Amino acid sequence: MLSVVILPTADNKKLMLLFLWLAAWSVCGFLVFINYFQLIQNDAKVFVIVYLSFWAYYEVKILRAFIWKKWGREKIWITKGKIYYQREVNNKGKVDEFNIDEINELKLIDIVPGNFSDFFNQSFWVKGGERIEFSHLAKKIRFGMQLTTEEARAVLAELRSKIN
Repeated sequence: MLSVVILPTADNKKLMLLFLWLAAWSVCGFLVFINYFQLIQNDAKVFVIVYLSFWAYYEVKILRAFIWKKWGREKIWITKGKIYYQREVNNKGKVDEFNIDEINELKLIDIVPGNFSDFFNQSFWVKGGERIEFSHLAKKIRFGMQLTTEEARAVLAELRSKIN
């Protein structure tokens, strides 16, 4: 049996900055929304509606990232010929179950230096950035969000030793 728990970054200063960003973003959107009702011109109303659409999208993205960084974790465990994986927030989350016999290509997802999307996905300010993947019945399963290369290799080595 193997059990691995991956916690988000424990940098409390950055977490506080993320919270301040979320609070400031929320206040700005609220103020724009309140002022919408004082507008007279239809063009200005359309602009504010489009602005608030983008604002709401990023509000949700920031909120999800903050909740994940504050209360989230990934759990991977192997027992009785199966791998179980769970993304959990506040002890709640769906458990995915995979038969070891049906797993292929357990590998490290490399980060390409200079690639903007890889750089962005590994930043503190987003939720994603998975570093390990495997194929299960032709479906790619990714996990290990924002692990360093050394951490991802260590988790990968442990998983491979238990699977083989």
